[in-house]
Amino acid sequence: SEPAIRCLARRGGVKRISDLIYEDTRGVLNIFLEKVICDSVTYTEHAKRKTIAALNVVYALHSSG
Repeated sequence: SEPAIRCLARRGGVKRISDLIYEDTRGVLNIFLEKVICDSVTYTEHAKRKTIAALNVVYALHSSG
């Protein structure tokens, strides 16, 4: 949501935010989450499980940088 994106930007030190930033930020976050989820599923399938464990997400986040 816009307030959440604004809060993250403020935490990063941004003072003014353009209206176009919200849509761009949603796109970037969507791509990042898709990659992390895909990597988490890969780790889970490799372990021959059907439930994603928290550690799989941690490993996926480490691999994505």
